Amino acid sequence: MKRTVFLLIAVLTGVFFAACSENPVLPEVSGSAVNFIVASDLGRNGYYEQKSVARLMGYTAEHIDVEMIAAAGDVHHFEGVASVADPLWMTNYELIYDHPELMIDWNVICGNHEYRGNTQAVLDYSGVSRRWNAPSRYYTRVIQSDDGVSCRLIFVDTSPMIDKYRNDSITYPDAHRQDAEAQFRWIDSVLTCSSEKWKIVIGHHPAYARTKKEDSERADIQARLVPILEKHGVNIYFCGHIHNFQHIKPASSAVNYVVNSAGSLSRPAEKTDGTVFCSGDPGFTLCSIDAGAIRFFFINHRGETIYSYTIPQ
Repeated sequence: MKRTVFLLIAVLTGVFFAACSENPVLPEVSGSAVNFIVASDLGRNGYYEQKSVARLMGYTAEHIDVEMIAAAGDVHHFEGVASVADPLWMTNYELIYDHPELMIDWNVICGNHEYRGNTQAVLDYSGVSRRWNAPSRYYTRVIQSDDGVSCRLIFVDTSPMIDKYRNDSITYPDAHRQDAEAQFRWIDSVLTCSSEKWKIVIGHHPAYARTKKEDSERADIQARLVPILEKHGVNIYFCGHIHNFQHIKPASSAVNYVVNSAGSLSRPAEKTDGTVFCSGDPGFTLCSIDAGAIRFFFINHRGETIYSYTIPQ
């Protein structure tokens, strides 16, 4: 059995490095900054670009001091996981993200694909894996740069905010059981009490984007979550779900709505009202925070920084 597992790891690692053999040129970040990676829409059992993106995440964490991974949902396609012993934990996650520098905190939220399975198992896996951190369906933590500037991160559970999922208890059995109104009150209270200089909210579903996903999804997020973000002047709302990179600034909005691309199978991107940048490349986002600014960088599966943006003090 041990020999079989060893051979499986060797094969996965060999394919992994063959997929992206050249070392990328990473973006420059401040030496005092606190950095984290946003990854989403990952789990494809190593297929498509999952291995090459995973290797690049590891390379980035090795050469830039990365505090954590913000996993913005859909770590597991297609039907979520059945339990903490589901083999998908190995083939979607543990054997793919095996770089030593990725053995850091993964702050995780559920996406719609997790809601197709056992969402409680996603939380309970925190007791199995040292790096998997899903203390609740929604939660908050504070990170701090070396120059003493704090950023409030709020991880939210967006599937129960959307009627499409709440009304389909067969496909998404856990969605209608969640108290969405209680979550909205909690988000509002955390932001009201927050004294940190920077505020970032991380969910799975976008508020704005041009996509073939149903318009009702974004309409529900716009009606229910966006007013809270706008009220409190949140700096960035990070999300995933539509498998491409998008940076959108609606007219008169102070919030940057940032869609992180898939870490495996991506989809074409199209501009919408307020689009600053979009790309259909797969990849991940690097976010860097210090006293002077928040900077984020879109890094594709070839290791190219295809877009960067600075939110100044």
